[in-house]
Amino acid sequence: MPQTDSKTIKAQLKKGEIKNLYYIFGKNIPEVEKLTKQIIKAAVGDNEDFALNKLDGRYLDFSELYDMIQMMPMMTDYNCILINDYNCEKPRENMAGLRADDLNKKLMEALKEIPQQTVVIFNVTGFEISAKTDYRTGRSIIKDKNKKIADYAAKIGELVECPIKTENELAKDIAASVSARGGLISLDNARELAIMCQSDTLTIRNEIDKLCSYAGKNEITSDILHNLVHRQSDVTFFKLADAVAAFNKRSAYDALDELMQDRENRGAVLSNITASFIDMYRAACARKSGKQVQDVKEDFSYVWEFKVKNAFRDSSRMSIRRLRKCIVILRDTNIALNSGSGDEKTILEQAVTAMLMTKQ
Repeated sequence: MPQTDSKTIKAQLKKGEIKNLYYIFGKNIPEVEKLTKQIIKAAVGDNEDFALNKLDGRYLDFSELYDMIQMMPMMTDYNCILINDYNCEKPRENMAGLRADDLNKKLMEALKEIPQQTVVIFNVTGFEISAKTDYRTGRSIIKDKNKKIADYAAKIGELVECPIKTENELAKDIAASVSARGGLISLDNARELAIMCQSDTLTIRNEIDKLCSYAGKNEITSDILHNLVHRQSDVTFFKLADAVAAFNKRSAYDALDELMQDRENRGAVLSNITASFIDMYRAACARKSGKQVQDVKEDFSYVWEFKVKNAFRDSSRMSIRRLRKCIVILRDTNIALNSGSGDEKTILEQAVTAMLMTKQ
């Protein structure tokens, strides 16, 4: 399964080389989104309104897709189709009475003959593809059912992985980003920020915004980093929220123990847990009102769509009543922590216990 990288694709686009099929995935979500936009720009220029069709992978109509692929472009060189988050493991939001292999077969039939005037882009921003690392090449090998469509893209177009950058690469990007905002950070401290954020580019971008707002034109020092940045854990606050949603006591307490190792930022732990539950509450209310992911993203000004998609997915396991109870518990926990009248770890353990005891 030959793969290429984003730099190669960008070089091709500059030369005017556009392929008919792209499959873009990887843990570097901002890079996946950025590369997708660059391919669309190269294909249709500023004519996205009538030359680009955006499709949600969870609700694909294969007959409609085939017709779109065969369309002739209007006022542009290419007819462009973007398919976001088609997951061959679970092609539909509701798989009742359906088989993934049957749906995937229909998709492959629609992609069999892509005409020269059409560009089809698959990108993955809202779920994680199961893959293993080939240590000889350093690239990922897809292990799940998504491998079939990825291999097909590699055969007739381009298969592109956008992996997380190394800490040294990220340090240079961080320093450049801070400098563009009129600030200053050394490469050593930039590398430390990358380590604290576990090389997660989404988290790094948010932390840069916060640090630059605080430091202004002054240097972002090591002291500022450790006072303002919450060191990420392998067991994240998202996993704690998931464990509570699933009534999984062991996973919930294990996650909390891991998060509580950051003794200097326990307030940030609670804040992030609360944010996860608020995201799920918004998604649950939106679903009940017949609203979609895009509605919530726009109404609440979310920058990253995948956060809203994850909230829609995770909130399906919890009733609105239970989510509301959990948020009240977290509110009261915040009051207890700020009062300084008890042990922080004990207070947070009590909060998790109370949330696990809530009923649907």
